[in-house]
Formats: sequence, C-alpha cells, structure tokens
Amino acid sequence: MSACCGSARQERPPAPEPSLEKRDYKRGTYPEALLPLAGGVFEMGDAFDEGYEADGESPVHEVELSPFAVAATPVTNAMFATFVQATGYRTGAERYGSSAVFHLAVRGRPEDILGAVPGAEWWLVVRGADWAHPDGPGSSWRERHDHPVVHVSWHDAQAYCAWAGVRLPTEAEWEYAARGGLTGKRYPWGDELEPEGVPRCAIFRGTFPERSSPRAGHLTTTPVRSFPPNGYELHQTSGNVWEWCADWYSPVTYRQSPRRDPRGPSRGRDRVTRGGSYLCHHSYCNRYRVAARTGNTPESATANCGFRVAADLAVTPEDQG
Repeated sequence: MSACCGSARQERPPAPEPSLEKRDYKRGTYPEALLPLAGGVFEMGDAFDEGYEADGESPVHEVELSPFAVAATPVTNAMFATFVQATGYRTGAERYGSSAVFHLAVRGRPEDILGAVPGAEWWLVVRGADWAHPDGPGSSWRERHDHPVVHVSWHDAQAYCAWAGVRLPTEAEWEYAARGGLTGKRYPWGDELEPEGVPRCAIFRGTFPERSSPRAGHLTTTPVRSFPPNGYELHQTSGNVWEWCADWYSPVTYRQSPRRDPRGPSRGRDRVTRGGSYLCHHSYCNRYRVAARTGNTPESATANCGFRVAADLAVTPEDQG
C-alpha cells in the first residue's frame, strides 16, 4: 500500500495465531442479512484515466460475475467484539503490541509513541493500538461500537469470516457492488464529489496532514451508515476505511484477468484493498474513486483499514436460463 494510504509491517511476524478450526468454540453467524446481487456483466476499471499508473486501474474491461451476496456495511467494532468474545481470538496488532495511528488522533502517553513511519510521518507507531483501542491505549472501541473495525490484518479478516460462515469479496465483486449499478462513474453516486455541495463520504477535508477542517465533522472513522447508500444499498464504499479483498494484488492484473469471475493472481506479496479512507485527500491520494485500487501485506494493520464480507449465492436453473 502507498505510504499515504497506510503502512506496511516491517517487523518480524509474531507467532501465528492458532487456527480457529482447532479450537472448541461455538461458530457464529454474520448478524445482518447480506444483500443478494444478481451478478452479470459490468465494466471494471478507471473510465477517466485519472488513476495512478502504478496502481493498475486500466484498461477498462468487461467482467462477468456469478450471483453473490455482500454486506451493506463494513464489519463494525461491535460485530468484531462478538467474534473475539466467542473465540478468544487475538489480532496481529495485539500480538505485535503496536499499530499505526494518524498523528492527530493518538490517545495515549508520549512514551507509547514508538516512532513515525518513514516517508509518511503522519503515521505514528503506537504501543497498545489495536482494534479495541483504535487511537491508542487511551481509547476504546466501545466509544464507537457502530464504526468499522480497524487495525485488522487480512489474516484477521479471514479469521472472522471463517467464524461467521462468510468470506471476503473478490476485487471484482467489490467493485461491482461498490458501483451500485452505475456504469463508468467516478463515485458510487455519480461523477461529482459533493453533489449540491453535500459531502457523500468520509475523506480528509482540510490541509493535509496538519489540520482537519471542522466542516469534515470527523477526524477518523464515522459510523458505517453515516451517508446514503448506493444503488445496491451498500454504505460507504468510498472513504471511511480501506476494505480488504480476497485477491492477491498486482498492478498488471487487468491486462491478464479472465472475463468470468476473476479471482486475481495465484500468488503475490500484497492483498488488494479497496475504497479509500478518511485520510484520502485530493492533494496526494485520489483513491476514494470507485475504480481506485491498492494493496498491502496481509499481516499489516492500520487505523484506516477494515473489511466487508460476502457470500456465494446458489445458482438456480432459472438463473442459468
């Protein structure tokens, strides 16, 4: 992931978390009904040629998807807390003992700040920052139970999915769902960032990274239903938090991708993240567009990355024609 979007773990990985499959626990379920989507053909990629060349948002290409279901919102802190309470799961950030927090949001003692991320000094590595303490040890998820869970790695997201009987969306499924039925648009609601001057997403407004504008109404995450949904009833597929997808990330994926149900490269270093976050700003990171894509190492976790879940849908003979 670009340093402006997040930070990648540089430390030696901690001991792996024991597999949930080997534990004696009661399996949970995702607490809300998923939205069924019919699938079909859509145009994937940057129709405006305004993305970052290194990210690989082009060429625009047709993709055909099988029916699937997707969550209306990212997984919230309250949802993730239920999982942790049921399983005793400890996230990677908890086992590392630290995670990256936006410098204006840190809540903790000065000695909890272990240093800044080189090249992106607005990210501070904070001892005790994790999903339950999103801004550092002086904060709590209970203050924002309906906000998206953050400081979760791709591995952590996979563990939640295994427990809840769901999965991460593929990158193609994510973009199809995020577009909400619109073709070739810049955002999930159209081409204007603020139609009639009304904000439609949680991104950084102000002078980045020194000062957030009071007009923004937030400094970090917002509740998952803070803005109107798109045409498929999904909330906040632009801004708020980056969302992990199932695929390995590659900047050349679109040049090689199969037309039907693409699932990304067979291997890689990074996993795909989509949607942008509350730290995106037009001056340096125009990645809150619906076509924007980047990636991060699967063990990495930051204060602006979460996930949304999906599931397969059975295909009936009527669907097959």
